[in-house]
Amino acid sequence: MAGKPRLHYFDGRGRMESIRWLLAAAGVEFEEQFLETPEDLEKLRNDGSLMFQQVPMVEIDGMKLVQTRAILNYIATKYNLYGRDIKERALIDMYAEGMADLYEMILLFPLCPPDQKDAKQTLIKERTKNRYFPAFEKVLKSHGQDYLVGNRLSKADIYLVELLYCVEEFDSSLLANFPLLKALKTRISNLPTVKKFLQPGSPRKPPLEGKRLEEVKKIFNIK
Repeated sequence: MAGKPRLHYFDGRGRMESIRWLLAAAGVEFEEQFLETPEDLEKLRNDGSLMFQQVPMVEIDGMKLVQTRAILNYIATKYNLYGRDIKERALIDMYAEGMADLYEMILLFPLCPPDQKDAKQTLIKERTKNRYFPAFEKVLKSHGQDYLVGNRLSKADIYLVELLYCVEEFDSSLLANFPLLKALKTRISNLPTVKKFLQPGSPRKPPLEGKRLEEVKKIFNIK
């Protein structure tokens, strides 16, 4: 029997959080090896574990996978969260790429220079309300089904709900005018595996801020 997937990253959200969400939604238990110092990262680089010298890295099925989207696609395929056919996978990928664009903006916001934060915050809110949320609300309205693609759970639904939680933390008012997205969030959140992940004490990480943010910047030598 294969061991549990092993996740190598710092003890925080970052680019690993979507991987944690997807594994949890699939009902897969995993282990985490946290990077705590620059030396921990350098050790992974030196032992050849990181193809491109970067984390996240996930040990799974005898492989050491890097690159977040490659990892997500492997997990989604392995656990039947990637559509029934090539057309459904194309839609899932297209939606997920749009989500990634907004997710990236929010992910990098804590690293934004103080004199740029107000402008960045305004841009994130504008893009959320006028570009990304309307697009996904329209998809759900167009077919009237419970999930984004093929009326079955996919990685796109999980990714979107993770994003909705992140946006609510950023500004809780941004979701107010999107009833179908709110309904999707409730529906996915009530799936037993996801509900478990949302409970206190789960591997889900809190927002990256304060002392933890400073520790992460030291690990990656971010000035």
